[in-house]
Amino acid sequence: MTDWLGIDHLFKLSGGEVVLGFLTPLFVCVAVFVAHMILPGRRVPGYATDRETGEPRQYRLNGLAVFVLAHLVWLFAMPRDWFYRSTMYAIAGGVVIAIIANTVVVFSQPEGEQKNRLLAWWFGRAQEMQFFNGRLDLKMYFYMVGGTMLSLNAWSAAAWHNDNVADANPGLFLYVAISSFYVFDYFVWERVQLYTYDLIHENVGFKLVWGGPFVWGWMFVLPLWGLAPHADPGISGGWMYIWLIGSAALFLVGWTISRGSNMQKYTFKRWPERKFLGIIEPEYIQAGERKILVSGFWGKARHFGYFGEGLYGIAVALTFGHFSNLWAWTYVVFIVAFFVPRQFEDDKVCAEKYGEEKWAEYQARVPYRIIPGIF
Repeated sequence: MTDWLGIDHLFKLSGGEVVLGFLTPLFVCVAVFVAHMILPGRRVPGYATDRETGEPRQYRLNGLAVFVLAHLVWLFAMPRDWFYRSTMYAIAGGVVIAIIANTVVVFSQPEGEQKNRLLAWWFGRAQEMQFFNGRLDLKMYFYMVGGTMLSLNAWSAAAWHNDNVADANPGLFLYVAISSFYVFDYFVWERVQLYTYDLIHENVGFKLVWGGPFVWGWMFVLPLWGLAPHADPGISGGWMYIWLIGSAALFLVGWTISRGSNMQKYTFKRWPERKFLGIIEPEYIQAGERKILVSGFWGKARHFGYFGEGLYGIAVALTFGHFSNLWAWTYVVFIVAFFVPRQFEDDKVCAEKYGEEKWAEYQARVPYRIIPGIF
């Protein structure tokens, strides 16, 4: 089966290495925890409200410092291809860690509205969990682990590819650079994450405990599983520049839409009357004490940022140059499967938040869900 899938090279660890690979996510989680607790951070208010005080919940952020430190440790103190070679065993270990950790996290909390224990285990009971006098926020910690490992797994695959494939694929290195930039940008604007759906509405359950650190960290680089062993696709001359520059340009378009949407919402929530980038006037629908943004990116589609993520996925597929290889398109499938159902959930939450009448008014004004003029 693994030979047919083209991933047999990911199952070649020795007995001792298998155990080490299985335990790698645990070591990573501990290392990131220690780095996060030791490195200096800044405390900032988020958008979510502390239910005890009624004030905005405070967060301690230092993800960028942890991200940089982790890459330095990988670069100077680790076998550079280890994370890639141990991928399958690390994923197995991550699942076991998530199951155990989530069971403790969920059932240590009081029973909420969800009485079904299995659903409570999946979706969680508590919306926010902080420890050590607020020094550690569980949600932001999960994303710190996941984002850092997404980048490190990509770089590790590039190291393996460079050492094991004679005719290296420049598109693979472009993919790694894109992925690392994508995560680096996330940590540069880490505070913006405090104004996103996950931080405001998601509970801490298996969906987040597994998804944040392990799915994002180890599985978002899914195309590399099957494509790292493949050599340069042989695209030469002017077509090579069209392929590489075009893939990078498509990523930048997607990144602009995704980052722009999040930044505009962040700006609007913090400074409702401020023009975004100094040029986009904030137009909105008043819904009681709340406001629904309807200009700029948020006037194109109700979840326009998801379209940007989709373009990023297509750019990833094209970057490798092996256009007919199904591994190249696995991330696109993942993005569609994740964001299309999620936007229905987003709409339901927004209708409850702003009121059916006002949300219907917004839907009439911005009729498209994700892709302007199409869907």
